[in-house]
Amino acid sequence: MAESTDHRDTGKPGTGPADPRRWRALAVCLVAGFMTLLDVSIVNVALPSIKEGLDTPESDLQWVLSGYALAFGLVLIPGGRLGDARGRRTVFMAGLTLFTLASAACGAAQSSLWLVVARLLQGAAGGLLSPQISALIQQMFSGRERGRAFGMFGTVVGISTAVGPLLGGLLIQGAGAEEGWRWVFYVNLPIGALCLFLARRLLPDTPSAGRVRPRDLDPVGVLLLGAGVLALLLPFVQAQQWPGNGKWLLVPVAAALLAAFVAWDSRCVRRGVQPVLNLALFRLRAFWLGCLMILLYFAGFTSIFFISTLYLQSGLHYSALEAGLAITPFALGAGASASIGGRLVGRFGRPLIVVGLSMVAVGLGLTALAAHLVPGRGAGLAMAAPLLLSGLGSGLVIAPNQTLTLSEVPVNNAGSAGGTLQTSQRVGSAIGIAAVGSVFFARLGPDDWAGAYDHGLVVSVAFVLAALIVALADVGAGRRGRRRSETSEATEATEAPGRPR
Repeated sequence: MAESTDHRDTGKPGTGPADPRRWRALAVCLVAGFMTLLDVSIVNVALPSIKEGLDTPESDLQWVLSGYALAFGLVLIPGGRLGDARGRRTVFMAGLTLFTLASAACGAAQSSLWLVVARLLQGAAGGLLSPQISALIQQMFSGRERGRAFGMFGTVVGISTAVGPLLGGLLIQGAGAEEGWRWVFYVNLPIGALCLFLARRLLPDTPSAGRVRPRDLDPVGVLLLGAGVLALLLPFVQAQQWPGNGKWLLVPVAAALLAAFVAWDSRCVRRGVQPVLNLALFRLRAFWLGCLMILLYFAGFTSIFFISTLYLQSGLHYSALEAGLAITPFALGAGASASIGGRLVGRFGRPLIVVGLSMVAVGLGLTALAAHLVPGRGAGLAMAAPLLLSGLGSGLVIAPNQTLTLSEVPVNNAGSAGGTLQTSQRVGSAIGIAAVGSVFFARLGPDDWAGAYDHGLVVSVAFVLAALIVALADVGAGRRGRRRSETSEATEATEAPGRPR
């Protein structure tokens, strides 16, 4: 029997007695989350080794990367809904088990098809596990403690994305180029086994969960939403592999499928059936603006590592380890400021995110300037300080946004809400990599890697500035709402002078 303290799901997030094991349970969640998010970026530096070891064609190499992200993004929302309905600890452990087994299958791959299929399973498992983390934080913590917990989670998100190339480079250098790529996956096995053991002992139950029938999980809604997200992401994920403009016809197809999903969702609500995603959440300004802002931010944020790795390894002939080290200042900055952002978000709110986005935009602009002014192998060192500034800003964006976006979400919808927020991140990443990559490759000449890198960073900065505009709009809307509330209270007090104040 798992040792846990009961939490009662009410309409208000975080209500109920505090779990005395909550911080140890959080540590288990963060380690598992780090492992799944790390696999988004760690494989980048392993691609040359995989290509040589398995004689993998370029199209399959692309699917080793994009297949994981695509499966991850497709499963997030239904995975969150399943956790809300069936139990977050149960779904967390199922996802962790599948992820660990899929990692073993990736490491043992004997062909590129084997590896691609295993990566799809690994991504689906990550999408099943990941939304349980934000939902469990909602369930176990409240008030300032929740801000601290999301700050730690934000640290994990920022560091796992940025440090992936460095860890991949270290593993490949240590195990050798021929077989080193396998250890990029095998390293998950002991971590997954330990987390699985601790999860059973420490993670809390979900009191509102119970046995559910398949139809209670809204399979029609899952199918419509999954097909819509797939149709939206595919042209971006396959931007380099599918020449011509025909692929963009999938975007209106995606719009039609998502419109059908909205109609189906409304029908479920009218009939009193719980849909896979409660669209009433988008009536909360903090939620929908937070999802839009993080989509735009991840479009700029994750594309940095994509083009930086290409520039450093292919353009400047850095080794995998050297390229990872060059990007490490961003990870260090994000790790240092994320916990601070989690502590300060309760005091400063959305303006803290505005400051963070401004720092990221300035840092990326200075990174492009450094790459332009310092050609050759010295560029990696010149980029260190600007990347550190961008990382410090990033730590003030991801965790505080997670806290504010989910702040008004009821705990019984925490899984699907967290899955929606993370789906925004995955969609943003796919769009950003495609957009920045297309500009990068269009500008790339035989001896102009620095120019291509400059142009790619300009697009990354544009996405970050768009996220900044959304954050400023949210700050302005919040201030107007507070002024209206104060005016209304003053009017009521004037009209009823004898009323106690």
